[in-house]
Amino acid sequence: MSDEAELDVSDLDRYMGVPMEPGLLKEPVATNDIRRWVQAMHYPNPLHYDERWAAASRFGELVAPQSFTVACDTSHGCSPAQVGKIPGSHLIFGGDDWWFFGPRIRPGDHLVCHRMPYDHRVTETRFAGPTCFQRGDTLYVNQRGERVALQRSTAIRYKVQKAKEKELFTAEGEGERAPQGDPEWTDEQLAELEERKLAFIDQVQALGHDPRPHESVSVGDRLAEHVLGPHSLASFTTEWRAYPMTTWGATRKGPTDLSAAELGYTDEMAGLEGDRSVERVNPELTDGAYHGPSRGHLQPRWAAHIGMPRGYGYGASMGAWVLDYVSGWAGEWGMVSSSSAQYRNPAFTGDATILNGEVTGTRVDRRGRCLVDVAVDVRNQDDAVLAKATVEVLLPSEAQLEDGALRDGQMLGVVR
Repeated sequence: MSDEAELDVSDLDRYMGVPMEPGLLKEPVATNDIRRWVQAMHYPNPLHYDERWAAASRFGELVAPQSFTVACDTSHGCSPAQVGKIPGSHLIFGGDDWWFFGPRIRPGDHLVCHRMPYDHRVTETRFAGPTCFQRGDTLYVNQRGERVALQRSTAIRYKVQKAKEKELFTAEGEGERAPQGDPEWTDEQLAELEERKLAFIDQVQALGHDPRPHESVSVGDRLAEHVLGPHSLASFTTEWRAYPMTTWGATRKGPTDLSAAELGYTDEMAGLEGDRSVERVNPELTDGAYHGPSRGHLQPRWAAHIGMPRGYGYGASMGAWVLDYVSGWAGEWGMVSSSSAQYRNPAFTGDATILNGEVTGTRVDRRGRCLVDVAVDVRNQDDAVLAKATVEVLLPSEAQLEDGALRDGQMLGVVR
């Protein structure tokens, strides 16, 4: 029997390349939306939460990090990557590609998200056997009609029963209703983690409002280590609530035209998440923290039900960690122009996440833009790979800085 026959993806083709209904939050971006975001993403850059620091910056006000773009959607980029019915399935994030076009998101901005499914393929995985990797695009456009970013999200859709049979994350002797416990950390180990977190903070603070000129960067330069965690159900809940879409009544329509049942989720995980008609009566039933397919992140019993050992983090947040990490190194005069991240393993409760980066290339493109390539490696405390990413960064040249070519928070070579 072929992989496609074991995992029925016959309903997907009719959606590919067909534009979906756009997503739109009811309210424009608020200052505290941005503050809440960097708090949830463990990104201690005062440019995004301290008004006095931001006032002294090149922007003259508090601005959102580039990672915040995904929080302006009503489905964190997932909707166009999960169209079509796959019976008996569930979904986790597999990666994100980003292209940024220049405009920064500021308080008062109101973005609309245009979506279209891109493609899909089925391949064999250790986690769940035949698995569908499905991609979809979200274009973020602000109220001035400016393109802010394009996100191409990858969803991993798999048969729940197959994942249970594979038991990749299940400890010996433990079953669906016996999730694995969190690893234990001694006080000394926790203190060491807190000490290690200072390396990234010091890098951000030391650069301050100064630019990082392109000429100052060389191949082989290493970014300061960035440590997050240990993660917990509390920290993952904080992440979830930092997405405005999770606030009751925040979106005009549900995250997708299809219900979880129509997508093929198992009965136990389908639920009514995002159902706006039910929300008006009993919003708890539509809240992904309590019911429906998202509850596996925050409720260990339901994590085990879909083949996970315990509560686990959000793929979109892992993508944000990568963008924030490189953006913090680039400084306020730099900008991530593109990023490609593949998520290999989830971040689980009790685990720490450690990001390391290295400059792998520097160049000036035919448009005269000064670019730097950074390879990012994301692992946990046991050295398991959580994600791999390549990030392209736009930095100012010394000549641009000297002749005042950069003004009003703009980067030369970026079209607004």
